Amino acid sequence: MATSGAAPPLRIQNYHEDGEQNLISQEELSSSRGGWGAAIFIILVEVAERFAYYGMAGNLITYLTNELHEPIPMAAKNVNTWVGVSSLLPLLGAFIADAFLGRFSTIFVSSIIYLLAMVLLTITVSVIPLHYQKAMFFVALYMLSVGLAGHKPCVQTFAADQFREDSPEEKKAKSSFFNWWYLGITVGASAAILVVIYVQDNVGWAAGFGILTGAMAVALAVFLFGYKKYRKQGPLGSPFTTVAQVFVAAVRKRHINGTSAGFGVYSRDDKDQHETRRLLAQTSQLRCLDKAIIIDHLDASSKNRNPWRLCSLNQVEEVKLVLRLIPVWMCCLLFAVVQSFVQTFFTKQGSTMVRSIGPNFKLPQASLQIFLGLTIAVAIPIYDRVFVPTARKFTGHSSGITILQRIGIGLFLSIISMMVAALVEAKRVGIVIDHNLLDNPKAIVPMRVWWLIPQYMVCGLSDVFAFVGLQEFFYGQTPEAMRSMGAAAYLSVVGVGNFICSAIITSVQAISSKSGEKWLTDNLNRAHLDYFYWLIAALSTLNLCVYVWIAKGFVYKKLEAEETGKEKELA
Repeated sequence: MATSGAAPPLRIQNYHEDGEQNLISQEELSSSRGGWGAAIFIILVEVAERFAYYGMAGNLITYLTNELHEPIPMAAKNVNTWVGVSSLLPLLGAFIADAFLGRFSTIFVSSIIYLLAMVLLTITVSVIPLHYQKAMFFVALYMLSVGLAGHKPCVQTFAADQFREDSPEEKKAKSSFFNWWYLGITVGASAAILVVIYVQDNVGWAAGFGILTGAMAVALAVFLFGYKKYRKQGPLGSPFTTVAQVFVAAVRKRHINGTSAGFGVYSRDDKDQHETRRLLAQTSQLRCLDKAIIIDHLDASSKNRNPWRLCSLNQVEEVKLVLRLIPVWMCCLLFAVVQSFVQTFFTKQGSTMVRSIGPNFKLPQASLQIFLGLTIAVAIPIYDRVFVPTARKFTGHSSGITILQRIGIGLFLSIISMMVAALVEAKRVGIVIDHNLLDNPKAIVPMRVWWLIPQYMVCGLSDVFAFVGLQEFFYGQTPEAMRSMGAAAYLSVVGVGNFICSAIITSVQAISSKSGEKWLTDNLNRAHLDYFYWLIAALSTLNLCVYVWIAKGFVYKKLEAEETGKEKELA
């Protein structure tokens, strides 16, 4: 394939490719390992890990405000910061997995760190004296982030790797896998919200964290038990080097075009024919990077290919894939902002409302998150077994709707969740005013906590569309050698979104304080949380408009085999 105006492409066979990536062998790919038999073990590991994570994150704001006595805005920002760091560190973990350790080894090492962090958290809340407790608690909390850094970007990718893409049956199973994977996550999170949060609030934090520690020990044992069933892949080389080489080569040849060079372009060599990864077709977007595949006089006179001067067509197209993902990634940040409220402001709203069920049971304030999990648990099977087959009849698309359409629906539903939350909060404040409770923040407002269920349910539906769609999108649209980085990119949406949320909170506090009434204060009765929700809804609406514009121009990954097939059909 040649660039516009270039000479016919030349196939270079005498270049030595010692620095290229070491990809998984065909024999290993075609082995009897993998499939659902292996993926189930990994799903069980993720269920246990999510049980441990949400048992911690779901009630973290309660621990910070009730035990460490932090003000609500400060506690919310601390939760957002921790979630943000925990969601950004996987970028480093993914790099280590892809470049050095491989996914299996990275999961194993990070799981050990994760388990040690949970042990330290349990010791901190049970043994450490109160005046040292805060410092040790945050040390253990961020040690947990280090464990998450290697665990999160690799587990889902490692599970998806168990399905061969050259097998039609396994490829179809992989598409369904992402739905059931998220269902497994929801089951683990919901179980923690139902059981662990109740134990933390009614028995003690030491007992609650002890249960979470046990869950991580079980997760590690299950992961090792399935060792012989896994398809394992070694490190594939640094993805950053691949990207850097294309940019450097394109800049160095920015003044060259195919016609004046006269030597054609570097498309494939013999090594490409034996690689198990599928080769990408040339696309017309970002044509400036195509300079990297043009062969000039210096390249033609050299016996060994300089990868910083001449890149293969497949390498350039991989970089284009990465660049095309960035605008979509940016448009999903506000979605993560909305979802962060589930563990912060939604929980604090519930703490002010009537939560009693019968004369002797009081629902823990963070346990309302179970309705988000239940919504997902019900919606995913319906989506997978009813919506997709029905939509397929109308659209002809194998997944019913495209991945970007699925994400877009999730973004729209997140706006609805903010509108519902704003209306419910306005109702709550109205009752506060009617009962003269504005200056009594610890008083229970005579309003049942069930009013919050709709906003949790709409958030759950938006998760089914947006979060599951994002997982499949970043796995499927990233280059095969960068799939751990793709999973980390999806997680980084949550991380950066939480940092943006903290920045928005700080800005809203600063701006609203100038008018004399802070929208976010420690006293939710005097705050204007409903105004804050409307602001986020407005920003999300603008964001959705930008997303739709970007999605319309997005070019999905194209394989050379698919393009050849289309050409044959046209012929």
